[in-house]
Amino acid sequence: MKCPFCAHLEDKVVDSRESREGEVIRRRRECLACGKRFTSYERIDQIPHLVVKKDGRRERFDREKVLAGLLKACEKRPVAVKTLEMIADKVEAMVQESPDREVPTTEVGEFLMERLRELDKVAFVRFASVYRDFKDVDAFMATLKGLLETSRE
Repeated sequence: MKCPFCAHLEDKVVDSRESREGEVIRRRRECLACGKRFTSYERIDQIPHLVVKKDGRRERFDREKVLAGLLKACEKRPVAVKTLEMIADKVEAMVQESPDREVPTTEVGEFLMERLRELDKVAFVRFASVYRDFKDVDAFMATLKGLLETSRE
């Protein structure tokens, strides 16, 4: 931490206190060069993680939206909600670990489809039919054919 008085880079922490809500830590520091004391505040980074939509718009990542899509795809299927929550957790971690804080929705969608393909073929087809927005029956049938071929291997 740079001293605000002499710009020296070394100091020692004399006292640390957490705020009542636990969102901020206040630290009293003493500069090792000039001996003056100053206060620093440490808080959680609040910059949102974004997804980039197909049309280029950006919006905050919404775990609940991901979970709702998974639940819809797995409706009346033998898939545990706990499993879907774990998939949503993995997607959230992927978005949060992105170095530039932005992940294209295509990447999120492909990740989800891959998990659903392993989990339940019907749920995969349901999710893919909405996510890929097939323009005709031929494109939809090609996806089904690919799914059938991979399940035979």
